[in-house]
Amino acid sequence: MARVWIEDRQNHADYREALENWHAAKREGSKRKPPGRWRVRWYGPDGKPKARTFGKLPQAEAEKDAVTARLDKGSYRDPKSGKAAVKVVAEEWFASKRKIGRTTKRDYRDLLDNYVIPKWGDWQVAAVQWEDVDAWLTELETGPGKSGRPIGAARIIKAYRVLAMVMKHAVFSKRVSLSPCHDHELPRPDDEDEHVYLTYDQLEQLAEAAGPYRLLILTLGYCGIRWAEASAVKVGRLQAEQRRMRIVQNYTDVSGHLELGPVKNHEKRSVPLPRSFADELGELGTGRKADALLFTAPEGGPLRYANFRSRVFDPAVKAAGLDGMGITPHKLRHTAASLAIAAGADVKVVQTMLGHKDASMTLNIYGHLFPDRLDEVADALDIGRGVALAKLRASLTEAA
Repeated sequence: MARVWIEDRQNHADYREALENWHAAKREGSKRKPPGRWRVRWYGPDGKPKARTFGKLPQAEAEKDAVTARLDKGSYRDPKSGKAAVKVVAEEWFASKRKIGRTTKRDYRDLLDNYVIPKWGDWQVAAVQWEDVDAWLTELETGPGKSGRPIGAARIIKAYRVLAMVMKHAVFSKRVSLSPCHDHELPRPDDEDEHVYLTYDQLEQLAEAAGPYRLLILTLGYCGIRWAEASAVKVGRLQAEQRRMRIVQNYTDVSGHLELGPVKNHEKRSVPLPRSFADELGELGTGRKADALLFTAPEGGPLRYANFRSRVFDPAVKAAGLDGMGITPHKLRHTAASLAIAAGADVKVVQTMLGHKDASMTLNIYGHLFPDRLDEVADALDIGRGVALAKLRASLTEAA
């Protein structure tokens, strides 16, 4: 059993002195509470002595029972640890993120600095309650964001998830026993990334309109790789004869500087190349060093997304008659997925092409594109039932 006991301070010199000071202050009109006579004392899991004082014995006895139960069950939390500021715990959590990519880490930092810390930074972690978090979500949904414009639902959800991870860290670090970030009704994600599925004809027209970047558009539209991955493909990772392109790195824009790093989710993979333009890609890399970029800017360096959009992609979209569809280089991934599924690719193949962490993610995004196989199930059931009915009729005939 855990050692927890109650101490009566009535005869303690410090208590008597505090009581005299309280009486004197009361005569002067002070409304502060009297010093606590009953002190609950115990040793925490770290072996250090802890104590809390109470004015009434029943309060002390209730605390003694509660501390004893928490110590016995292993759910004990030092009351003082919950006084840590949320901003302190947030920085601890952020420093612990050692495996996430640079883009994700930059996004976490932005969400912390613009939404989480300004609201919760000076709060004690133990003071943050479920209703406080719920009220904050309403504030985010109804008020302006950092830019002065309304915050999109997807951004609100991300900010909430960052706070939830900070509070989860507070639980793991034994500052609180339960996170207030659970079972909240989050706003419905808007259509910021509405899917656009181009047909073969539309994709080919867009590629032709892109001029010297025709092969890049075809690669994005048929292979489904991300823009940041395509801009980082090196000549040595192209295997034209085997119809494969190896995806192992991507470019990230960090404060205006392009930095080469690992792909999202660290999902290195090989993607299939249609033979119809695999040979052309091979010719594009002919005579160049293996570590040279396959697709480059006009001046020879890596492609920058903003420049490519304004100078190449958007004009090509307009020239191809696709203006108004909301098509972007990134959304060509959706076209690649839809064409692959229509061609008969199963979910694992599509997952590999797109670099998703698991097949469930692919199904969540593109499940509606896979053929409805309910009729196949019904047909199979009809066959099984037909066999059973034939046997039943045969046995009835024999019996007659």
